[in-house]
Amino acid sequence: MAIKVSVALLATALLTLAGTSPAAQSIDVYKSPSCGCCGKWIEHLKKAGFKVESHDVTDVSGTRAKLGMPHKYGSCHTAKVGNYVLEGHVPAADIKRLLKEKPKALGIAVPGMPAGSPGMDIPNSPSYETLLVQTDGTSSVFAKH
Repeated sequence: MAIKVSVALLATALLTLAGTSPAAQSIDVYKSPSCGCCGKWIEHLKKAGFKVESHDVTDVSGTRAKLGMPHKYGSCHTAKVGNYVLEGHVPAADIKRLLKEKPKALGIAVPGMPAGSPGMDIPNSPSYETLLVQTDGTSSVFAKH
């Protein structure tokens, strides 16, 4: 019995050190059924170890609004992980950092569809930023890519 508990604790500790926890590994993605780059972003998340549940919606803007993400940060898909909202082509590494650091915020966003972001893979693309979005709609730079 003690060995089983120790193995479970070790597994939880390893996942925590990797920047995720068992409860935080699932991401719900809300996207248009016809968007190809959203599918590429979902594959990026899966390769990074996240469990992804994809939901086709006819009104991504409406879903974004329901989740509280301001329209000015909008992109082609919105997602939810734990208590955070993800908007756009957010790199998996930024999501893992968010879940590890647990800042007080609504979530993170990569507004628009910047070339070079996951799912928008275009060689020699200009840099882009991931923004930390607060519940009052303000933001600050969370990461630069």
